[in-house]
Amino acid sequence: MQVKAINRFVRMSAFKLRDVARSIQGMPAEQALAVLAHYPKEGARHIRRTLASALANAENNHSLHRGDLFVKEALIGEAATIKRFQPKARGSAGPIRKRTSHIRIVLEQKEEK
Repeated sequence: MQVKAINRFVRMSAFKLRDVARSIQGMPAEQALAVLAHYPKEGARHIRRTLASALANAENNHSLHRGDLFVKEALIGEAATIKRFQPKARGSAGPIRKRTSHIRIVLEQKEEK
């Protein structure tokens, strides 16, 4: 069974978040939480919150055990970009793009053989 959690419009660029998301794909969910707790990048905080939400969804909504879950997908998508302008020399303006992202984490239960 698959369980997912989505965190939308995170105020960080997808490029910065993808590096962190790649490091936890395929890991057991408990181990991924432990890794993210000590990961040196700020994006790990956002991904950790989404992973914790997915684990809570699995336990409360689907009655699954935390130890049986692993991270099947950790996808980072680009969201809307907030556009601002900063004054530059001689009356011109320079664009500032404040990028946002969507984080989607899918957990799956290990199949017993």
